[in-house]
Amino acid sequence: MPPRNDASEAIDAHLTGDHAAGSRTDPDSLILALARRQHGVVARWQLLGAGVPRHKIEYRLRKGWFVSIHRGVYRVGPTEAPRQREMAAVLACGAGAVLSHSTAAALWELLPQSPTRATAPVTLSATRDVRPRFHGVRYHRVSSLCADETTYLECLPLTTPARTLLDLAGSLGTRELEQVLARADRQGLLDRGQLERLLARYPRRRGRSRLRTLLGAPVDLTFTRSEAEERFLSLVRKAGLHPPEMNVVVRGIEVDALWRQERLVVEIDGFAFHSSPEAFERDRQRDGTLAAAGLRVMRVTWRQLTREPEALLVRLSQALVTRDAM
Repeated sequence: MPPRNDASEAIDAHLTGDHAAGSRTDPDSLILALARRQHGVVARWQLLGAGVPRHKIEYRLRKGWFVSIHRGVYRVGPTEAPRQREMAAVLACGAGAVLSHSTAAALWELLPQSPTRATAPVTLSATRDVRPRFHGVRYHRVSSLCADETTYLECLPLTTPARTLLDLAGSLGTRELEQVLARADRQGLLDRGQLERLLARYPRRRGRSRLRTLLGAPVDLTFTRSEAEERFLSLVRKAGLHPPEMNVVVRGIEVDALWRQERLVVEIDGFAFHSSPEAFERDRQRDGTLAAAGLRVMRVTWRQLTREPEALLVRLSQALVTRDAM
């Protein structure tokens, strides 16, 4: 990471533009321009470095135009931007700090949406200590953070997808990590070459062997969207059946599970599933489209998954070995 970040460069660009001379005597113009680039957040050290006098900063704090988020980090105005917490944490921790671990994974959309994420600590990493500690910020001091391990997304400095996956490998279980890898693969963010380089660079990192095993597995990484799908896949694996492709598109329809060679589709109704005439009709139309493509459709309910797993496995095994057993 360079010692300066996008925020510092934004100030430089503002001061060296056509209105540089006026900007130095017009703090409001500078503050607003900076806030627009930084998700509505500015830092005291930035403003002082740009020539805004201390008394003008204090005046805006007293009037409520600045709202303190962390010590020396302020929201400009009353409105909160979607990435404000992340930007405020970066500015509070200073140059060299980057968003990492679960926060970076959320920004890359490698983790499922969670209602608790808005209140979860913002996670950052850097090669130096940060003092004081900040409320709502979880800080990791790391031994190394090379230039090819960090990047920017929406003006936020963060770890690359590969470095994020390496960090997560130390805290996630095997199946959770497989889910994250599968999600990265589906989104075109899984750079196996870069991951291999990181594994070689950090031979003693926690979770390294788990990550390497998943990358070298003979079967594809499997992605599921719901607890019902996850239970179904776990049941299939425990029974020793070869796993299906999950959440793949067939004839323009995304199906829950597909055994391509056996031409079998399984559609899974989760515990929150509620049928209606419209949903029933829509499902029948989907089934008809798939049948026209030469595929068989087997529907699995939450009750079958949780209360009748043995009977479900018998029916599934029969369907996989013969085209007539449905």
